[in-house]
Amino acid sequence: MREPATSYLNELNEIQRNAVTNIEGPVMVIAGPGSGKTRVLTYRIAHMINMGVPPGNILALTFTNKAAKEMKHRIESVVGQDANRVWAGTFHSLFARILRTEAHRLGFPNDFTIYDTDDTKSVMEEIIKTLNLDRKVYVAGQVRSRISSAKSNLITPKAYAANDDLMAMDRMNRRPLIYQIYEKYVAKCQKAGAMDFDDLLLQMFRLLYQNPDGVREKYQRQFRCIMVDEFQDTNYLQYEILKLLCLYDGSPRNICIVGDDAQSIYSFRGATIENILQYEHDFKDVKTFKLEQNYRSTSFIVNAANDVISYNAKQIQKKIWTDRSEGPKIKVIKSMTETEEGKRVADSIIEQKNRYNLANKEIAILYRTNGQSRIFEEALRRYNLNYRIYGGLSFYQRKEVKDLIAYMRLTVNDKDDEALKRVINYPRRGIGDSTIEGITTIANDNDMSMWEVIGKIEFNARAKKSIGEFVNLIQAFKDFSAKNDAYQTALYISKHSGIVDLFKAEGTPEAEARMENITSLLDGIQEFVEDDELSINEEFSTDKSLAKFLQSISLMTDADEDKTDVDTITLMSVHAAKGLEFKSVFVTGLEENLFPSYQSLSTPDQIDEERRLFYVAITRAEIYLVLTYANSRYQFGQMRFNDASRFIEEISEENIDAITSISREESKPAFGEPKLLGSFKKQLAAPKVDPSQFKPSPPESIKTGQKVLHLKFGEGEVTHIDERQVATIVFPQATDSKEKRIVLQFAKLQIIG
Repeated sequence: MREPATSYLNELNEIQRNAVTNIEGPVMVIAGPGSGKTRVLTYRIAHMINMGVPPGNILALTFTNKAAKEMKHRIESVVGQDANRVWAGTFHSLFARILRTEAHRLGFPNDFTIYDTDDTKSVMEEIIKTLNLDRKVYVAGQVRSRISSAKSNLITPKAYAANDDLMAMDRMNRRPLIYQIYEKYVAKCQKAGAMDFDDLLLQMFRLLYQNPDGVREKYQRQFRCIMVDEFQDTNYLQYEILKLLCLYDGSPRNICIVGDDAQSIYSFRGATIENILQYEHDFKDVKTFKLEQNYRSTSFIVNAANDVISYNAKQIQKKIWTDRSEGPKIKVIKSMTETEEGKRVADSIIEQKNRYNLANKEIAILYRTNGQSRIFEEALRRYNLNYRIYGGLSFYQRKEVKDLIAYMRLTVNDKDDEALKRVINYPRRGIGDSTIEGITTIANDNDMSMWEVIGKIEFNARAKKSIGEFVNLIQAFKDFSAKNDAYQTALYISKHSGIVDLFKAEGTPEAEARMENITSLLDGIQEFVEDDELSINEEFSTDKSLAKFLQSISLMTDADEDKTDVDTITLMSVHAAKGLEFKSVFVTGLEENLFPSYQSLSTPDQIDEERRLFYVAITRAEIYLVLTYANSRYQFGQMRFNDASRFIEEISEENIDAITSISREESKPAFGEPKLLGSFKKQLAAPKVDPSQFKPSPPESIKTGQKVLHLKFGEGEVTHIDERQVATIVFPQATDSKEKRIVLQFAKLQIIG
C-alpha cells in the first residue's frame, strides 16, 4: 500500500485516530453524544481510500439522505473527487439502486415502480373491498402497518398464516384475515411490477439469500468494506442483509458499525437495540472503540446524562466525560399548570436572551409529543418571539386540527365556504368532486354561500342522501352549540363528525400522533372554558361559547409565518431532535405518564427506551439546560395531577441548581435549597388538593375575608369582590403572581374557613 497524506489524523484524539486507522476486520465504534462521530465516520472512509481501497468497494449506509450527502462532502474535502465513487446513501436508496440492476432475477422488471405509503394504502383498500371486509375494522393504514412489521421481521404471507401468535393476535383484534390481504397484496405488487419501501429491504435480502445466478458473491466482492452509521437504529432485516454481505468463508469481514446504544429510540419504527448489543457475539474478534469525550456539553450536562443512563440494565458500559467546565448547573422549573409552564419557558427564554445574549436560533424547546407544542406556541406568540416547528407544521396548521376547526367554523358560521369545502366529504361520505365543483360554481354565479346552494338545488339520488346527512349533521352541531359551551360543543363535534373514529380505527403510530393533536386542541378548549382567572387588562367577559373560542385563536390560525426569518426558536419532539445541538435547551412536560409516556409503563424495556429518549434530549444542550414540569395539566378533557418525572430524580443533586419558578417576583427558588435525592417527590408534590374530595361551594356564597381552596392555586384568602363578581384572592402557594382575579361565575372554589 502507498503511503498516504494523513494530516487529517492530527485533528483527531487518540481514540478517534485508532478508530479511523483500524480498517481491517470487524470494528465497533460506540460514539457518545457530541463525541465527533461524523468526523470519525468520514475520516475512516477517507483513510481507507488513502490506503489504497478502491472507493467503489466501499459501502457506507446511513439513515437519511442529508447524512449521506454531508458524509460525501466531508470525504471529498480530504480525498477529492474519489468521494463520489463511494457507495454512500440510505439503506433504501442504495438497495433500490442494486435492485434496478438485479430485480429481473426475482421476477420483477428492473424499472419497477416504488409505491409510497399512499399507493400502498390505496392497493390495500381495493383488496379489502374485493374481499367484502368491513373497512371500519380492516382499516388500510393499520393493515399496512401490520404487514410492514411482518416484512421487517422476514415473515412471508405463508409464514404469517402458519404463525399461531400472529393469527391469535389478529383474531383478538377482530381482523383474522390480514394474512389473506397480505397474500393478495404481495401478488398484486408482483403483477404490477411494484415494490413498496419495505420491499426494497425484503427483496434485497431475498436476492442475497436465494442467490440466483451467484449474485450474492458479486456483491460480496463489490463491497469489501462496509460502514454503517446509527447502527442502533437498524431493524432485524437490515442486520440480516449486512450479515449476508460480510459473513461467509474467506470474508475479510471489513465491517465497521458506528452508533450508541444509549441513543436507541426508534423501536416504534421496528429498530431493535438487540442488534448493537449482539454485534460483539456475531463478530468475535471485533475491535471496539469507545468515543467517550464529549465536545458539545458542559460537565453538568454530561454528568447528568451519565447519572440517568446508569439506571438502564441493557447497555454497553461507557463513561462520557468533558473538559468543558464553564456554564451553569441544570435548572428545574416547576409550574402549577401547563399554561404556566408555557409562560415560564417564554420568561426564561427572554431572561437567557438578555443575560447571555443568545440568538433565537440557539434555543430549542423539546417535548415528548407533538400535541404539546400548542402551549409553547401560544406563549411565544404572546411575547412576539419568533419560532418554527422543526420538521413539521405549527399546531394550528396541522391537518387534523384544521379539519376539526373547520367543522367548528361551519357550526358557528354556515356562510364559511372554505370550511364547508374542507369537511363536506371528510371523513368520506360519498360526495364526489364534481358535485362539490357544481355547488361552488352555482354559489359563485349567484352570489350565494355554498350552504345556501345546498338547501335550494336538487341532486341525484346518491348525492341527495349524502348531502342530506351532511346538512343534518351540521344542523345538529348548530343546535347543540346554542345550548352548550365551547368544550362540550367541540367534544360533540369531534365524536359525531367521524374524525376521532377514523383515527381510532386506523390505530397506526401516525394516527395516534394525529389523535394526540386532536386531544390537545380539546384540552385547550376545556382550559378556555374552565379558566376563571381574569388577567390584567383583559376584557371582562362571561362568554364561553364556541364562537368566542374561535375568535380567541383566530390570530394564531391566521398569523403569517415569516419563512425567510432564520433566527427562530426551534420547537420539536425529542425524536426529531436527535443529532442536533443548541446552546440552550428546554426539555418540557417532565411528568410521570407524559415523559415517561403512560404507554411505556408496562415493561422495563419500554421504560429503558424512554430513559434513552430523555438522555438524547438533555445531550442536545451545549451550555444551558432547563427541565420543566407542571403539577397539573388538562389531559383528555380533565385536570390531571402528575408527579415529577422519575428522570429528574435520577440526576445527582450536584448537577442541579435549584427547583425554581423563574418568577419576576421571586429571586429565590420556590423550595429553598432542596435535597433532590430521597425525599424528592415529597418536596415536589403538587398542592394537596385531591380532586375527588374537592367540593366547590356555590359562587354566591363566596365572601370577602373567607379562606378558600382552588384546584390550581391551592389555599387562598378573598380580599375583595367587585360589582362584576370578580374576586381578588391571595394565593401564597402560587408560583407567579400571588394575587389573582377570579371570575366567580366560573370559579371552582371550596370555602375552608
